[in-house]
Parts: sequence; structure tokens; C-alpha cells
Amino acid sequence: MPERNSQFTPIPVASVAPEATAPIAWWVRVVVVLGALLLATGAVLALVNPAMLVAPQDEINGAVHIYAGYLASRNLALAIMLVAVLSLGAKRALGNVMVLVALVQLLDVCMNCAEGRWTLVPGVFIFGLLFLIGAARLSGYPFWRSSFWTQ
Repeated sequence: MPERNSQFTPIPVASVAPEATAPIAWWVRVVVVLGALLLATGAVLALVNPAMLVAPQDEINGAVHIYAGYLASRNLALAIMLVAVLSLGAKRALGNVMVLVALVQLLDVCMNCAEGRWTLVPGVFIFGLLFLIGAARLSGYPFWRSSFWTQ
């Protein structure tokens, strides 16, 4: 039997935030499921009809199909991971995936602003913000604190 190293001591239960041991809040579950549905819907649309992703006057060529495939794979991977970790009840993993989804959405907001698609900005921003708030709620720590990533 290997020796116990002092650096691998278990975390006392008292040092874990109460939110980390509580069940996943219903509104976080709703946000995750709706987010996964939106991501999966975007993936299917990108594969089936990429013309819906661009303006009517824009040409649909091979490059558009390639990038629509990348969008579809990204969105499907995120949607699958959201549903998987939610169904497992893995709160820390769910919080981490939610931060990743939020980051993607907030970068999409930046791209929408840069390209002048102003009608999309509020919805995508709110979607990203809800994911950040949900991730902070899951961990008991705000994501901007190091304890979110280390506890």
C-alpha cells in the first residue's frame, strides 16, 4: 500500500460551500435544458439549411458549408456535454461547461456587434449571462474567484 502524502488530504466538509452540496436548482436545470436545445437546434439548422444562418443576399458556397459544419460540431458537443453532466448531477463539471458555453456566447455577442447584427445581441447576451449566473450558483463561488476553479 502506498504511503499517504500530506498533499493529498481530503477536504473537510465544513470548508465546502453550502451551495456545492445542495441539489441543482430548478431554474439552473431549465436554463441548461433550454440552452442545450438552442445549441442543438442551431447545429441542426447549420447542417440542414445553412442559408438560414446568413442574410438572404449572401451566397451559399463550399466555404459556408464547411464553417456551418464547424458550427454544428461545436454546438452539438456543447449540447451533449450539458445534458450529460446535468443528468449525472455532476455540479462542478456542469458549472465548468456552463462557463464555457457562456464564454462562447459572449464571444458571439462580440462578433454580432462587430458585424452589425444588433437584433441578435440582447438574446445571446442574456443567454450567456444566465449561464454565468447559473455556474456561480452551482459552485457557491462566483466564477471570477479562484475558489470557483480550485474547490
